[in-house]
Amino acid sequence: MIGQVLTILVTQFWFDIPLPLPQMALVLVFLAALNAASLFRLRFDVGVSNTTLFFSLLLDVAALTVQLYLSGGAKNPFVSLYLLQVTLGAVLLEIWSTWTLAAIAAGCFVWLTVFHQDIFQEYRGDFARLYIQGTFVCFLLSASLLILFINRINRNLHERDARLASLREQSAEEDHIVRMGLLASGAAHELGTPFATISVILNDWQHMPELQRVPELAQEIAEMQSQLERCKGIVSGILLSSGEARGEGTLHTTVYAFLDDLVSEWEESRPQAKLDYENEFGKDEAIVPDTALKQVIFNLLDNAFEASPKEVKVRVKRDDARLVVVVSDAGPGFSPEMLQAFGKPYQSSKGRPGRGLGLFLVVNVVRKLGGVVTAENGPQGAIVTLTLPLASLSEGDGSRHDG
Repeated sequence: MIGQVLTILVTQFWFDIPLPLPQMALVLVFLAALNAASLFRLRFDVGVSNTTLFFSLLLDVAALTVQLYLSGGAKNPFVSLYLLQVTLGAVLLEIWSTWTLAAIAAGCFVWLTVFHQDIFQEYRGDFARLYIQGTFVCFLLSASLLILFINRINRNLHERDARLASLREQSAEEDHIVRMGLLASGAAHELGTPFATISVILNDWQHMPELQRVPELAQEIAEMQSQLERCKGIVSGILLSSGEARGEGTLHTTVYAFLDDLVSEWEESRPQAKLDYENEFGKDEAIVPDTALKQVIFNLLDNAFEASPKEVKVRVKRDDARLVVVVSDAGPGFSPEMLQAFGKPYQSSKGRPGRGLGLFLVVNVVRKLGGVVTAENGPQGAIVTLTLPLASLSEGDGSRHDG
């Protein structure tokens, strides 16, 4: 549209060739309405099909044909702008659409040789000079538009390729998680029997008079029983997350109750930890937390505790319709390599084979719930922020995946 306006102004005032400006302005109004309709349609994220693009380019060809009809027909050097439409069609359209567009453009060219308003009657002797000047202006316009359009198309193609690469990487990570889940579920099944056996033996030991007479042994047996119950709870949690537990039911709770209980349980299992917990969520809300969310936050707390046993901070707040959990520590922080590869499997600062899966699972579980996890280094230690839509924790949410 800008190119057409500039061309009309140059022709009218530089070449001093009178044009039917009201009629040509109506064509520009039509193009403006077409652009506005296209932008309005794209606001709803509707896919653009080959047919939609084909008819859009046909409308451009029709508008160009009317403009050429009003300004000399095939004698107008700007008739070569048909090639711009055909070039865009060759890049954007399917092969049958491109050939159809080229045939229609060629038909319009032939039609304009017969039907047009001849505005060059007064310039018969000077027509060659005007034609060369017009051809030069048309070349500048076509070259500029081709550069703009082709660069935009290439940028879209690069963004599409990057998106596809991201989806392929995400698919590979999810496949990795599925295999890990199957392995964990199988291990949980296998551990059930030896845990039950050990529990029976420890229970028998607790009732043996010989051992009851030794307070130290009785205390150690009680501690072993407590740790065994914790192991059984972890196994039950794995089976629950994989959808294999029975009779547990759906957990209905609130944001405050869920996080307060979670922090309390974590502190009980790690009495040596110094945890600073602050909940600034505001008005409480009922939620149905995903079974894996508890383990996600436990992983973040465990990582912070390993980096800084004497100082772990948890801040909970609300950002519109999102739950934000910030876990920080006073440790050495993340290395630049860790930040760059944050959330990738087997990226660990602990230097031991097989480590580095905790944050990988955290990132992927939160992503499944529609949230994001970010990492940065603060003034003291590392800061990991978990942001989760509250809608993903509601009972009626259909975006979550089972298993």
